[in-house]
Amino acid sequence: MRVAVSAMGKGLKSKVDVRFGRCTNFVIAEVEGTEIKEVRNVKNTASKQMGGAGITSSELVARQGAKAVITGNIGPRAMSVFKEFAIEVYHGEGTVGEALKKFANNQLRELSDPTGPMFMGKPAGIAKEHKRK
Repeated sequence: MRVAVSAMGKGLKSKVDVRFGRCTNFVIAEVEGTEIKEVRNVKNTASKQMGGAGITSSELVARQGAKAVITGNIGPRAMSVFKEFAIEVYHGEGTVGEALKKFANNQLRELSDPTGPMFMGKPAGIAKEHKRK
């Protein structure tokens, strides 16, 4: 099964990113039984979008052929895209390698609902409130 993990960097030693739509990379792995086979990195081109990063990121993952996603948190829009494409979503933490091993051994909690609100992972500077003087 092809699995995408939201990552703060590249490879199995990278940390799982708590933000799905704003992660910098996705680590894409083939998991067969309890073995992690092919691993490659895909840059998340949506990470710095002003809006809609969750939708764009989830579409990117779907185009990679992922049947499951591991992330720290996921918003409602990304979750709705995954439900539409029947892609399973799991909560993961630690390194990408650790999360994939837990996935392969059925030790991750599957998410059926979003874990965060919309716009939870706004890019730096957008979340600040600007007041007129």
